[in-house]
Amino acid sequence: MKAILVNKDRSLSWSDVPDPVIVSDEVLVRIEAAALNRADLMQREGDYPPPAGCPEWMGLEIAGTIAEIGDEAKEKSSWKVGDKVCALLGGGGYAEYVAVRYDMLMPVPNGCSMVEAAAIPEAFATAYLNLFIEGKIKEGNTLLMHAGASGLASVIIPMAKAFGIRVITSVLSDEIAESIKHLGADVIINSSKQRVADVLRAELEAGCGVDVAIDCLGGSFMGECLPYLNHGARWIMIAALAGTKTEIDLKNIYVRNVRIIGSTLRSRTPEVKAEILASLVRDVYPKIEAGLVKPTIHAVLPIQQAEAAHDILYKGQNVGKVVLTVR
Repeated sequence: MKAILVNKDRSLSWSDVPDPVIVSDEVLVRIEAAALNRADLMQREGDYPPPAGCPEWMGLEIAGTIAEIGDEAKEKSSWKVGDKVCALLGGGGYAEYVAVRYDMLMPVPNGCSMVEAAAIPEAFATAYLNLFIEGKIKEGNTLLMHAGASGLASVIIPMAKAFGIRVITSVLSDEIAESIKHLGADVIINSSKQRVADVLRAELEAGCGVDVAIDCLGGSFMGECLPYLNHGARWIMIAALAGTKTEIDLKNIYVRNVRIIGSTLRSRTPEVKAEILASLVRDVYPKIEAGLVKPTIHAVLPIQQAEAAHDILYKGQNVGKVVLTVR
C-alpha cells in the first residue's frame, strides 16, 4: 500500500510501505478520508513521536470501511466487514489501510459524510475529554476556548453550546471573528485589539466568570488570565503554541482554588481512550445526528497533496478542519 512519509528534508511523499497485518483484537480499515491535526505538524518536525507499535507515518483520525476483522475483535464486538466507521489512531492515518483495535472504532453518525466522519474521532474525543472529564463542566457554566478558528475550537464551541454552556473565545482579527460566528460563541475577543485578561476581568465583575478554560496557546496569556476566573475554575493546558513559559501569581491559585491541569489525549492508555469513545457515542452522537454539532470542514484535498494541506495549518489559514481524501 501507499502512505505519506516524511523525507529527510521534512518534505512529504506518497510512498510504498508494507501492508498492515492485523492481530486478533484488530480490524483492517480501508481508509477513505483522514483529518489533519496540529499534532501531525509536531510529528513531522520530530517533536511528537507516535506511541510504540504505531506506524511511523502521521494521521490520528480517519474514516473508512472495515475490510477484515480479527478473531478476538469478532468475539468482543458487533463490527462486520463492510461497516462504515471512523477511528481514533495512535498514528498511521495518512495511508490506504490501517490496523485498528476494535474498540478504537466508532460508527459513522447518521447524516455525516465520510469527510465529516474523519474529522470526528480525535477532535471530538479531545473535546469530550477536556470539557466533561477533566473540566467537569456543567450546564450554565462559562467556557473560555482560545484560538477560536482552530479545528479543535470548531468542535468544542458548538459541543459546549449544545450542552447549555456559555462560551468565550479569542481570535486574531475581526475577519476571523466574522468567519466563526456560525459556531455560536457568546463572546468573541479580537486579541489584536483587546487584552483577553481585561475582557475576563469585566466578565468576572459582571458575574459571568470563567469556570473552565481550554488553552492551546499558553505563553503570557495564561498567567495574565488566571486571576480573573471563578472560584474553583479549571484551566486545562493542551498545548503551548504561544510559548511554554508564563508568570503565575501563586497566591491567586490557592486562594481561588484554581486548578491547572495538563491534558493530552494521545498519552492516555488504549483502555481509557476506548472509554472516552464509548462515552462520545452515548452522549454526543445524539447531538451530532440532530444537527446540533458537526465538524466545520475548511478544505478537502487528495492525500497526494498532504504538503499543501499542512501548509494551510502552518499558515493558520484554516477555520475548521482540513481533510485528506484517499482514492
